[in-house]
Amino acid sequence: MQFTKLQGLGNDFVMIDARGIIRNWSSLAGRVCDRHRGIGADGLLALLSSDKADFRMRIFNPDGSEAETCGNGLRCFVRYLYEQRLIENATCTIETMAGVRPAKVINKPEGGTEIRVGMGSPEFNPDRIPVAATPEKGRLIDIMLGDYPLEIAGHTLKLNFVSMGNPHAVCFTDEPVAGFPLQNIGQAIGMHPLFPQGVNFEIARVTGDDEIEMRVWERGAGETLACGSGACAVAIAGHVLGLTTTNVYVILPGGRARVDWDKTSQAFLTGPAETVFTGEWPE
Repeated sequence: MQFTKLQGLGNDFVMIDARGIIRNWSSLAGRVCDRHRGIGADGLLALLSSDKADFRMRIFNPDGSEAETCGNGLRCFVRYLYEQRLIENATCTIETMAGVRPAKVINKPEGGTEIRVGMGSPEFNPDRIPVAATPEKGRLIDIMLGDYPLEIAGHTLKLNFVSMGNPHAVCFTDEPVAGFPLQNIGQAIGMHPLFPQGVNFEIARVTGDDEIEMRVWERGAGETLACGSGACAVAIAGHVLGLTTTNVYVILPGGRARVDWDKTSQAFLTGPAETVFTGEWPE
């Protein structure tokens, strides 16, 4: 089975053209993503045909679970399509479990290539995130983006909840995120009953009107160098809370991504994606 390894901001994926192939992708993802006995990746991307868009993307985490969407995975997916000349021009649409997403390849005048993808509109309804928190009064957005207190692993966290097609819990801090105990906290939050389908947890610090630094613990993968949907969740939460502008650069351990959201349409994520290597999986 031929594969291509790609990465976007250090968030790495194994890409397989799965059209016409029948496999247990969940089981395969665990073996392929293993960094000691497999190829090593944060996720497995399967390219499939679609009757709703130009192509369909499925993404499987290293633990075998299937994710609704993934911003960096989507950008890597589009980069593969572009390099393989599977799309005739620089634009296309991709079907995901979270909906159809538009994408565009941007060849920068100064050199280099970036991929811009639509990430859908944010959702603040607790049933749609989902989060087991019931608002008593006021608008849902006031409850979901209102520093919901949670005692966990000896820490008091103030969480903000956003869905980008997948669930996110965002915690803003005044301290540099590099010193935050994400390994322990992220795992504990991911298993908390407040989140019936698990959650992606982001610790973030606003460093300017148009800049936020963040780290992420991804559901099904653990800490990763970047998370596109997480970057969008952090940028949107920051803007709604009045901390940032509508166009924000999110600084992740793997690099910088741009998030644009004007409150009236879907959010857009822009950043680099590139092929690392190709190979053949022996199974």
